[in-house]
Amino acid sequence: MSSPSKRLQTKPVITCLKTFLISYSLIFWFTGVILLAVGVWGKVSLEAYFSLVTEQSTNAPYVLIGTGAIIVIFGLFGCFATCRGSPWMLKMYSMFLALVFLAELVAGISGFLFRHEIKTVLSTTYKDAVKHYNQTGPISKAVDNIQRNLHCCGSDNYTDWGSTEYFKERGIPISCCNDSLPCTPEALKDLSKAEKVVYHQGCVKLVTTVMESNLGIIAGISFGIAFFQVIGIFLACCLSRYITNNQYEMV
Repeated sequence: MSSPSKRLQTKPVITCLKTFLISYSLIFWFTGVILLAVGVWGKVSLEAYFSLVTEQSTNAPYVLIGTGAIIVIFGLFGCFATCRGSPWMLKMYSMFLALVFLAELVAGISGFLFRHEIKTVLSTTYKDAVKHYNQTGPISKAVDNIQRNLHCCGSDNYTDWGSTEYFKERGIPISCCNDSLPCTPEALKDLSKAEKVVYHQGCVKLVTTVMESNLGIIAGISFGIAFFQVIGIFLACCLSRYITNNQYEMV
């Protein structure tokens, strides 16, 4: 059994660590809310782009939403474990933070690497989407959304539509029309007339820019939150150790 003076020296350290860890857990909880928001934003804003690049990448927003929800729950658990001063709860909390750190690190690296592969993949998939455009399919709707929102037409330019089956039947899609100019079905069936009423900029370059910048933001947030977990792991382990040692000294 240790002296009372030593135990008195340990208690302020435990109180200080508890204060820091509770503050950290609240911030950690808030980062979960941020991830939830980023996931929802990615689902709403980037769905059309993801669906063109690859079908599997559409799961990315759901991963962020799920991770954010788990972080919100464990952020509250961290506050509870700290207030209770339970060593095993604190160890469990630090293990969870370590898993989150590894998961977010992998997600951040994957997003950063995928960001540089977009141009090659998108060029091929967008040209294929234009070639098989039918106005009703999910990929075709994604093409329409992109052309309307980014004010672009075709993969490289509006003339790409001239070699498609859709153009032979109906002309250039109405989503290519410049809103500030009169756009008639007759004009869309003639490339020389369509030149005056549709957007000239190709979509591949614009979509690549949008995807690279937004995936860069998502990767940056993932990296930032991942390294933030290291602080929590350190605090939780230290607090668990001090509480265990203090209990042992009292015995």
